[in-house]
Amino acid sequence: MDEKFELFMETVDGRFRGFVNQINGYLTENGCKCDVKLQKSGYVVSYVLNDSKRTLATFVSRKTGMKLRIYPEHIREYQSFLDTLPEKVKKEIKKASICKRLVNPADCNPKCVMGYTFALDGEQYQKCRYMAFQPALSEENNPYIKQFLEKELLADK
Repeated sequence: MDEKFELFMETVDGRFRGFVNQINGYLTENGCKCDVKLQKSGYVVSYVLNDSKRTLATFVSRKTGMKLRIYPEHIREYQSFLDTLPEKVKKEIKKASICKRLVNPADCNPKCVMGYTFALDGEQYQKCRYMAFQPALSEENNPYIKQFLEKELLADK
């Protein structure tokens, strides 16, 4: 395994190392390239789909713990899945920043990649791609994080 990834793994909470390894294995086996960078806040580990060069997910370190930022380009194809997420994750999604570019393109940097429009619990949302889907790793969230990635990879094929 890559030396940078090993250094990253040393920073992962021991309770979640198995899960992070599982996600790493799953994504790399399904055509993603793992890219590890060290930044001020800690390691940032991104998974890029080789075919399209788009980032599927990124592990990010926060003071509150490790999160996995998911970039679900196909969210509308399986948005009913969002209704099955734990309430805490739904709450985080709902309070995430709106996508200014979707609401009024002149209000945001023209280089910014647009966010997502989706339904959650019967309500429409337009959220920033960098804020909307970044659940914290936890015993409750991890199975849903894995399902989320599986659904996105399936929809991408």
